Amino acid sequence: MSTVINFQTDPSKYRHWRVEYDGQVANLFMDVDENAGLFDGYQLKLNSYDLGVDIELSDIVQRMRFEHPEVKVVVMQSGNDKVFCAGANIRMLGGATHTHKVNFCKFTNETRNTYEAAEADSSQKYICAVRGACAGGGYELALACNYIMLTNDSNSSVALPEVPLLAVLPGTGGLTRVTDKRKVRRDRADIFCSIEEGVKGQRAKDWRLVDEVVANSKFDEAVQERAREFADASSKASGLTGIELTPLNRTFGKDGSVSYTAVEVEIDRASSRATITISGPDGDAPADMEAMQVMGADAYMLRVARELDDAIMHLRLNETELALLVFRTQGDAALVQAHEALLLDNQDHWLANEVLKFWKRVLKRVDMTSRTLIALVEHGSCFSGVFAELLWAADRSYMMEDEFEGDNRPMAAVTLSASNFGPMPMGNDLTRLETRFLGEPDAVAKAKACIGEALEAEAADELGLVTMILDDIDWEDEIRVFFEERASFSPDALTGMEANLRFAGPETMETRIFGRLTAWQNWIFQRPNAVGEKGALQRYGSGVRGEYNMERV
Repeated sequence: MSTVINFQTDPSKYRHWRVEYDGQVANLFMDVDENAGLFDGYQLKLNSYDLGVDIELSDIVQRMRFEHPEVKVVVMQSGNDKVFCAGANIRMLGGATHTHKVNFCKFTNETRNTYEAAEADSSQKYICAVRGACAGGGYELALACNYIMLTNDSNSSVALPEVPLLAVLPGTGGLTRVTDKRKVRRDRADIFCSIEEGVKGQRAKDWRLVDEVVANSKFDEAVQERAREFADASSKASGLTGIELTPLNRTFGKDGSVSYTAVEVEIDRASSRATITISGPDGDAPADMEAMQVMGADAYMLRVARELDDAIMHLRLNETELALLVFRTQGDAALVQAHEALLLDNQDHWLANEVLKFWKRVLKRVDMTSRTLIALVEHGSCFSGVFAELLWAADRSYMMEDEFEGDNRPMAAVTLSASNFGPMPMGNDLTRLETRFLGEPDAVAKAKACIGEALEAEAADELGLVTMILDDIDWEDEIRVFFEERASFSPDALTGMEANLRFAGPETMETRIFGRLTAWQNWIFQRPNAVGEKGALQRYGSGVRGEYNMERV
């Protein structure tokens, strides 16, 4: 699977989904083209999906928020009357590299989390209308919706059959959402996850696997009636007009570098490093939200978020052997503050809200990226507000202290804003500063008292905002030694260590989903019982069951 994966798409290119807009309600149909897999070697039969299908879904969910804010309810349904979705394509999983499988599961989790949060973040409620078999990842699509309706016929069921059929686990939060979100009783969940055929009709409702069961003859009418009811009950303003998410301005260099308008990715393969530089605004902030809406996708804060998001996904899936991601910023911090202030001062405006919520999702994607993350606060940098979150998402941060010979840029500084104290929580529902200073609420309060100040090295160090401050004499050597040492460690051990350390504090459904993915599924997908020559994934569909090593480990 050496094909470069492109995460940019638009409705004119969709092969697997279609959307029909009806005022406050959007009907989203999954109708997978079985001959349009992302890679060769498999067909996407029975509405099964691969990463390409999910890239389209991710794009739809994003466009629903920005291009169609008038939508209050989204109805997810199948374009195939006999099957809702058979889940992730087994042939794809059987032939994929381990790295691709794990990154695929991570991306699909992030997509599910995004539309699951759409009701709370954007007042867009997702209904899943299940007709036909809804198995594995198909049921996980449903589980991430806010409300599940199931038709009551002999063919329609919900199932998580991964353990009995494939010797793996649901990869997109299925086990966790069944117990933590749906509150299914543990012994019933044990039965549900141990049977191939799934659960149908009233039993699915009684066990809380779905919210409503409707006779097949009345199903379509009931779904649309429920959608209208939810839309009428929504507190979201009506008649909003969206903006178009135009294609990103992106070019690739021969060395693997990627250039956007405000984000630059430089690749150093010899050092196993990618450096991501964010450039500050080149002009004043829009006068008001109406002016920002006219600018649309070109508005600076939205443009940078989209570019950084794309860069992170590209590096995850297409540059898997790079060990380090280094974040830099350069620009006028005061301009960054002004652009951000427009959003913070107008959070009741739908577009300001969406841009801020998008930044929350982008930063969560940074948190979940399995690379060593480093932030360099250099002279001329603009780590202000939401950009400063990268300092605490990073595993380590280094800051220039005092003047550097021959460097005429403004002194390195960090500037805090209201963004750092609530609007951008991590998956553990704490801010990055609260996670950083776990058990030290006074440290967070001290930092909050400095909102708006340009904190140079000594002040930032005293507040604990950076890992280390270095002067002109030590900067290059200290950074070089750290880069070389880190790139020499086992990537497996680093992934485990960093994931453990990044998510200190309370567990949430989100951290459990990702924790179980990286710990359990990462290991189980390596085991011969699943992926060996005689394993369940390899033999699936052959009529011969997998042969298992029966030792309990």
